Amino acid sequence: MLTIQIPPDLEQQLSQRAAQLNLPVETFILQSLQQIVEPDRDDTPKAELLDGLYRALADVKAGRISPIETCGTTTAMYDCCD
Repeated sequence: MLTIQIPPDLEQQLSQRAAQLNLPVETFILQSLQQIVEPDRDDTPKAELLDGLYRALADVKAGRISPIETCGTTTAMYDCCD
């Protein structure tokens, strides 16, 4: 078991948020800490993100994607659809 000391201002913020959620402050803190250390199942693995970037770069190089100006920002537009 671990015991930590929390500054009064942080303790007050945690207590207020726990009250908003209708939870005991200890439960709220425990759940918050669990969310920090548990991997997010919705996170896309880095390898998958990199693979997507490499595919997009290959599409640009092959001319399948060309940059266009939209509302002052550059976006990619597919010239052909699958």
